[in-house]
Amino acid sequence: MQIQGLQKLTLLDFPGHTACTVFLAGCNFRCPFCHNVPLVTEIHPEEAISEDTFFSFLKKRCGTLDGVCITGGEPLLYPDIEAFIRKIKALGFLVKLDTNGSFPERLGALLEAKLADYVAMDIKNCPEKYELTAGCRVDLAAIQKSISLLMESGTDYEFRTTVATPLHTEADIEKIAEWIRGAKRYYLQNFVDSGNLIGEGLASPGEESMIRMRDRALHLVPNVELRGI
Repeated sequence: MQIQGLQKLTLLDFPGHTACTVFLAGCNFRCPFCHNVPLVTEIHPEEAISEDTFFSFLKKRCGTLDGVCITGGEPLLYPDIEAFIRKIKALGFLVKLDTNGSFPERLGALLEAKLADYVAMDIKNCPEKYELTAGCRVDLAAIQKSISLLMESGTDYEFRTTVATPLHTEADIEKIAEWIRGAKRYYLQNFVDSGNLIGEGLASPGEESMIRMRDRALHLVPNVELRGI
């Protein structure tokens, strides 16, 4: 397990809970708007945080933090992710998992074992523009399976899309909403240029456009909210 970062307290990442966030290195996507470039393309093993150090930190936070957010990169790249989460759960913490949905078998195993208390899955774009937005070849059947697993699991979840011009149009967002029709909640996240991105030429769509996108999705998904506006 390549732990490349640890945020010791977050009040935003795990809805309704105080948590820490652990960042796992490596990702199979190359989204041009990715703001975690060092985690995706520039892995430095010498800067890794050992599991012993991480779990020592967690033991000191028992009774203080509610949960642990596991993000990346892509956490489900790791075959031993289930064992890692079991160790976290054994200490009494809730677990929130971020994923791009490209490993449905591993996601399904975690859901079946009730090891994830909340899952946030990125929906990169509508199907016909998925590979453009993910920056690589994508198995759309795997994405579809992960969507279905979450919607049928009983586990709390959200779908979310980082919206960037020119990658996303209002029509694209409506197509995504049709794809996840009836989902529990869907967040549209306004793209912010961190200055250290994989791609170039991206911009925020602006507040008015984001509001129109939300409104076009609302008749398909009952709870659509904006982030970063």
